[in-house]
Amino acid sequence: MTPQGIKQSFELPDGRLVTIETGKLAKQADGAVVVTVGKTMLLATVVSAKEAKEDVDFMPLSVDYKEKYAATGKFPGGFFKREARPSDYEVLIARLVDRALRPLFPDDYHAETQVLINLISGDVTVPPDAFAALAASAALAVSDIPFHGPISEVRVARINGEFVINPGFEALADADLDLMVAATMENIMMVEGEAKEVSEAVMLQALKTAHDAIKVQCQAQLDLAARVEKANPKREYCHERNDDELKQAVHDFAYQSCYELALKGNPNKHERADAFKAIEDSFLTTIPEEELEEKTPLVKRYFHDVEKKAVRDAILQEKVRLDGRKLNEIRPIWCEVDYLPSAHGSAIFTRGETQSLVTVTLGSKMDEQTIDGAVVTGTSNFFLHYNFPSFSTGEAKPNRGVGRREIGHGNLAERALKPMIPTGEQNPYTIRVVSDILESNGSSSMASVCGGTLALLDAGVKIVKPVAGIAMGLISADKNQKYAVLSDILGDEDHLGDMDFKVTGTKDGITACQMDIKVDGLTYEVLEIALEQARQGRLHILGEMAKTITEPREDYKEFVPRIEQITIPKEFIGAVIGPGGKIIQETQRETNTVIVIEEKGDFGVIDIVSPDKNSIEAAKARIRAIVAVPEIGEEYLGTVRSIQPFGAFVEILPGKDGLLHISEIEWRRLETMDGVLSVGDKVKVKLIEIDPKTGKLKLSRKVLIPKPEGMAVNQKPEGLRNNGQRNERRQDNGRENKNGGHRHPRPNNDRN
Repeated sequence: MTPQGIKQSFELPDGRLVTIETGKLAKQADGAVVVTVGKTMLLATVVSAKEAKEDVDFMPLSVDYKEKYAATGKFPGGFFKREARPSDYEVLIARLVDRALRPLFPDDYHAETQVLINLISGDVTVPPDAFAALAASAALAVSDIPFHGPISEVRVARINGEFVINPGFEALADADLDLMVAATMENIMMVEGEAKEVSEAVMLQALKTAHDAIKVQCQAQLDLAARVEKANPKREYCHERNDDELKQAVHDFAYQSCYELALKGNPNKHERADAFKAIEDSFLTTIPEEELEEKTPLVKRYFHDVEKKAVRDAILQEKVRLDGRKLNEIRPIWCEVDYLPSAHGSAIFTRGETQSLVTVTLGSKMDEQTIDGAVVTGTSNFFLHYNFPSFSTGEAKPNRGVGRREIGHGNLAERALKPMIPTGEQNPYTIRVVSDILESNGSSSMASVCGGTLALLDAGVKIVKPVAGIAMGLISADKNQKYAVLSDILGDEDHLGDMDFKVTGTKDGITACQMDIKVDGLTYEVLEIALEQARQGRLHILGEMAKTITEPREDYKEFVPRIEQITIPKEFIGAVIGPGGKIIQETQRETNTVIVIEEKGDFGVIDIVSPDKNSIEAAKARIRAIVAVPEIGEEYLGTVRSIQPFGAFVEILPGKDGLLHISEIEWRRLETMDGVLSVGDKVKVKLIEIDPKTGKLKLSRKVLIPKPEGMAVNQKPEGLRNNGQRNERRQDNGRENKNGGHRHPRPNNDRN
């Protein structure tokens, strides 16, 4: 008998029905749900260990999102034909869910917890990422795992001036704002997205619109959980051992020292860390040696809490930051471009103790990135990669490939710059930007945005406007009655603070943002202040960047491959390629170019790649000649392809021959073609006739030559004339024109 699950449904603002079902699949997991929207189905499961591992004082949470290719009736690529490591797209969705869930587990809950979200049925018109967090939160809601939720996540886009919740892929193409927003019933927890220079006011309105939709989804989860026996009550746990007396002793010993150290304002990260460590070590010397091993882990945890409170109190009460800056002050900036002589474009961007070395490489359409997911497919001609080696923080760690954080930070910087990258004929290149972080103390992704702008300008890419980025922080107390908004936060301020709000944009508006909030009750008033402070900081950074470079190079560097783009009617694509690729291969070989053709709508878009401008012009001339239509009265410089007794066949355009009759070569009468023209000769001719039935071309050379005065034209004895006529007819009989396989027309004997 088929088990009957428990279902709860709600409607999206556009009327689509969303159903959450539990109790039918994956019943051995602590919590499992299936979220269904049309043909899209997501299975989310959550399992949490009953006990925490020894000496674990953090939340060991893992979140994974996986798309099954069978969900959309596709085969995975690659040799093994099975799903392998997560794609960047899947990693980014998992990160969105993780960042929304993680702050809402109890601070003292340290049991290893795993959340898995699988796309088990997909609809290529419905972006599944907008429902992943809903599925994960619902799985937690119907479990007995402690969680201060529920949460949900929606996509809000502004399309034609209207805000739309969870639009389809096609509608997103017209959006000037695309945000993913996660929230509880009361508070926004996470924001990430891109925009086309929208204002701060539009951004705030988008957040409010998204939150209204999220509240409906959270209520549906609460209603579902109330019907699930397992979810009520949540499990009991005791994951921390505490020593209240030791905790008070650490506070009494260290708080004032940490507070005073925070007020000194040392801009050197390592010196600050050593100074705080010295206070901790001093306290450890007060513990009897026989108790030291047992109490050291507790001391470290309690000292961290004391240090955090002291630093936060110093900022709130004295308005002084760890490195001595004012709340809205930006760290010193220096920039340099063209640092790497062999790179197509390069730049160094340094802000305080954060430094990014950025390179730009320009390639052809063949260098495009292929995207082949279960739902999302296509190509990308602009992408940014972010690398974060351990030496950038003075640490020695094994490098085990690209991590999720690197994928996420690179994606944010890419989204920030992408709206300003020219498209179409203004940018025929595939562009790869790489940001290598050489030093890190906060906002390395924003340094990548600034360095990326400088490197693109150095490469000669005609970006619409320069883009800069800044990370904002928040220190708050008394349920946000007291707060301080911090511009250009340090790594320590990110770790000890309540918000990490990254905003990128031009002088005219926002292009991307990412926000993670760690406290409840953050008001829109605080967000508005943070956005305005970010705008002012962004303008300051743009001004500092402008001291180094303001406009793209007039021309690309001499070693950059040149790419020019031309468009031809679609029906000529085959002619340019030729049978078996013969024509295009010959053109590439003889002009020393690489030619890439792509069909777009009613046109063929052709990219011609070569380091030599003359080679590109030669290739363009050949292509234009192929697609050109012969016109009566036009003059052509043709090539003699064959010689016949009655004239010559001359190629005036690629693949287009015409007959230059013996009588049309010169004004004087020619008795024979011997010695007149040779195969391969270049001859200037005029198209004087196109046969309306056969399309055959008749050429003349003599009309381009002045007629000699007093010269009898085409005079010769009658016998010679008749013999010539018979000879021409005999030679013409059975001959075929290679252009289309038709016979050449019989010569038109001139009896003048």
